[in-house]
Amino acid sequence: MKKPAAITPLLTIPFAIPAYWTPEQALAVFEFLDDLRDAIAARYATQLCDAARELYQYQATQPEVDPDFGTG
Repeated sequence: MKKPAAITPLLTIPFAIPAYWTPEQALAVFEFLDDLRDAIAARYATQLCDAARELYQYQATQPEVDPDFGTG
C-alpha cells in the first residue's frame, strides 16, 4: 500500500554539519533550532499531532517484511 500523499516528503535537502564551527557557533545553531522547533510546535501543534497520528497509524498497519523470509 502506498503512503498517503499528505505525508510523503516532496523535497529533501541533505546537508553536512561543518567541522570548523567553534563551540559557541555550534551552541548558537543548536539554540536557534530549538527555538524554531518550539515556534513551529506552538503554531502547528494540532496539525503536527494529527500528522504524526496518521503516519504512525499507517506504519502500524503495514506488515513487517523480512527480505529473507517474506512477511514476518
